[in-house]
Amino acid sequence: MIQSMSARYAVSLLCHLAGVSRSGYYKWQRQQGRLTKRQQENEQLKTKIMSCWKQSRGIYGYLRIVVYLRKKYRIYVNHKRVYRLMKELGIRSVIRKKKPYFGKKEAYVISENILNREFHAARPLEKWVTDITYLPFGQSFLYLSTIYDLYNNEVIAYKISPRNDIRLVLDTVKKAIQKRKTRGILLHSDRGFQYTSKPYHRLLKRHGIKVSMSRKGNCHDNACMESFFSHFKSESLRLHHYTDQKQLVDEIHRYI
Repeated sequence: MIQSMSARYAVSLLCHLAGVSRSGYYKWQRQQGRLTKRQQENEQLKTKIMSCWKQSRGIYGYLRIVVYLRKKYRIYVNHKRVYRLMKELGIRSVIRKKKPYFGKKEAYVISENILNREFHAARPLEKWVTDITYLPFGQSFLYLSTIYDLYNNEVIAYKISPRNDIRLVLDTVKKAIQKRKTRGILLHSDRGFQYTSKPYHRLLKRHGIKVSMSRKGNCHDNACMESFFSHFKSESLRLHHYTDQKQLVDEIHRYI
């Protein structure tokens, strides 16, 4: 009210009528005009994202735009952030509409967030976390699935694949089972389709592994795994531009 009427009346009078201090009003006004650093970055990213999307005539989705930002501007940004900003802009990839499928739908299993952000472990083989990240090279991607011990930050097992599927996750868990005694261990993940699949839950149950899952849409529930991937990308991928699969795979093995 004060802002809209300040052109006609004295601010001191309007503040008195509204029951607020003059200094308080000016402080509020300054805050309204100030964007946080993150908000400023997002606005700049939105401009570049929109430019890329228009150049591709709406064909590019968020993963292709991630590659574009990296190659053209040397901007390394998480694909989830690009997806969210595209959603805010109201744009998405123009894709062919899939034919409806009337077959049996795959059942999925949801577990409680047992870990509950208690990322400290008192001993080895008590709490593990797992996740998948994508790694770009050239015009393609590889997917890295990792299991990580919260006690000593050790990577227990990892698997690299060109496909982000259930097999990738199952193979990672099997590698961990071969290396360690798993009965009683808590394994925490997000709610990705691989982790809610019946084969995943059957495998964990068979080997006595307790299942924990992040709450829906809450990446901070698996912050340690996100942090590991972030450090890996900062220390390895951002320093080098990998053009072929072998280069990238060699770097993953070297780092881990």
